[in-house]
Amino acid sequence: MRRVDWRGLSSFNELSERQAINQLFECCSSRIWAVRVASARPFSDDEALLEYADLILAELTEKDLDDALAGHPRIGDRADNPSSKREQSGVTGADADVLAELKELNAAYEERFGHVYLVFANGRPAAELLDILKQRMSNDPETERRVMRMELAKINRSRLVRMLTPASIYLDEEAQA
Repeated sequence: MRRVDWRGLSSFNELSERQAINQLFECCSSRIWAVRVASARPFSDDEALLEYADLILAELTEKDLDDALAGHPRIGDRADNPSSKREQSGVTGADADVLAELKELNAAYEERFGHVYLVFANGRPAAELLDILKQRMSNDPETERRVMRMELAKINRSRLVRMLTPASIYLDEEAQA
């Protein structure tokens, strides 16, 4: 690992193909999404990247979409990656009854729809996320799939914006090739 000063979009545009894919995969666990977005560089501005990322997400097959979902923990479960931890921070310290109901409804949701309940959680309290889950349980599978894709787009955009924020980051030396 080596430390670099991240200058936002210009730094992203200058990454090797592998480094760019790795950075994008941190935003969305669909490998095809990461590869297609990385291959479209250089982007002229942040909005061009965000719009292209949305376009590629809209074109993902159902299988590719399932791959993207696999990178997201259940709402209320312990998140392994820093992005999910930050996004689910509003769930931390929630009432035990709310967490128990979230766990129960997460399982029912997965049984009904065949995938994890995905919602743009950014700092929202557990009770609010539970209310949204209850509402979405009444969706038919086709409607829910569209809603979930829109929620994934919000999450991806938020993560991309954070990725584009100037800072110091650490890059994997092996990913330079």
